[in-house]
Amino acid sequence: MTENRMSAVPVFAPGNYRYIKAVFQYSGGVAAEPGYEIERARFFTPLPLADAYAAVEAHLKHIGRPSTAFAACELRSPSQFTDQGFYDFNKAYVITLERWGIYQGGEQPVNPVARTNVCPVYGAPAETVMAAFSYTVPMQQGGGLRPTFILAGGGEARAQGGRYRERIVRLGDTSPEGLREKVLFVVAEMERRLALLGLTWADAISTQAYTVQNIGHLVGEVLAMRGACAAGLTWHYARPPVIDLEFEMDVRGAAREIVL
Repeated sequence: MTENRMSAVPVFAPGNYRYIKAVFQYSGGVAAEPGYEIERARFFTPLPLADAYAAVEAHLKHIGRPSTAFAACELRSPSQFTDQGFYDFNKAYVITLERWGIYQGGEQPVNPVARTNVCPVYGAPAETVMAAFSYTVPMQQGGGLRPTFILAGGGEARAQGGRYRERIVRLGDTSPEGLREKVLFVVAEMERRLALLGLTWADAISTQAYTVQNIGHLVGEVLAMRGACAAGLTWHYARPPVIDLEFEMDVRGAAREIVL
């Protein structure tokens, strides 16, 4: 892995994308390197992880791309995890990424793949499934008019600290003002990630929010006013992956989206 001087974030050369370093289970976001662009594929029917991994491998092989081109995925889980449950799930999740030559374990693990994992309230799956994934492809003729990227899902938990409960902004407070502070925190984090990749809200194609709380009073003053949803806001009635988190967002700017 090399250093991209322009964006000051690492480059995962085998995948032709740069990424924001975060935690062992996922990165903060990815953006295609020059000469490449990110494409997103959504499963018409979300697949259990084992089946999804096989489908990802088959699709990448079909289009002539290596497994290392896998850059992001979107998961749906049956219910929220405890801290330990989330850790255990993620240790199993990265096994395939390690086999693909993407995840590097050890004392300082490296995982360039961005990820969103949320828990639908209605129609929840019986087990964790993959709803969509993104990968790099060589830039098509006439491409390159805009950067392509995927920001990982992020909730209202500070990066530093111990258990999630110790890091959550306004823990247990779902009052209008409590939610406002939570949403402001997450929006600021999305803006930080965009800036690290050399991007702004103007580069976003779609913005997603994941919460069961009423954020209607915040869409205008916190999101739209800052340019966070110029193309609209997709609100998923789902919870973030860890107990006590209330709000999550992710942002996408793929070159194109297909359905498998």
